[in-house]
Amino acid sequence: MNEREQDNLLYFCSLIEFIARKTLNHRKDVIRYFSKKDIKRQMRLAEVNHCLSFEQVSDEVIEDYQIENGSFDTVGECKYTVPSETSIGMVYLQLILSVCENDDIEQTIIDVFSSFISDEISDFNSNIYYSNPDYLRCSYLDRMLLA
Repeated sequence: MNEREQDNLLYFCSLIEFIARKTLNHRKDVIRYFSKKDIKRQMRLAEVNHCLSFEQVSDEVIEDYQIENGSFDTVGECKYTVPSETSIGMVYLQLILSVCENDDIEQTIIDVFSSFISDEISDFNSNIYYSNPDYLRCSYLDRMLLA
C-alpha cells in the first residue's frame, strides 16, 4: 500500500471513529452499514474529503447510509482526556496494515472494526488505545486481550 492509499485509509478510519462518536455507536455497528464496495468508494473519496470538515462529511455519510443513533457514549464516559478521532484512526490504520494478509484491505477493515478489539480501543478509560501496536496485533489475532 503506497503512502496516498495509507492516507486515505487513515482518513476513512478516522471518519468511522468520528461517525461512531457522533451517533453514539459501537464502531462495529457503524462499519456494518458499509459493504466492501462502499468502503472502496469511500477510500477513493477520501482524497477529496480531506479538504472538508469531518462534520460535513460525516453528516453526508450518516444521511446517505441512514446510520441510526445508538447509546454507546465513549466520550461522555471518559474520565480522562479524550484522544482525537485521528489518533484513534492511526491506531486502526496500524492494526489493519499489520493484519492484512491477502491485499483485501476492505475485508480487513470490516474484520478489524467488527472484532472485539474495537470496543477495547474505544474504552478511553483503559490504556488499550495507546498500547504497543504489536500487542494490539497479537491480541487481535488471538481474539482476546493478552495478559
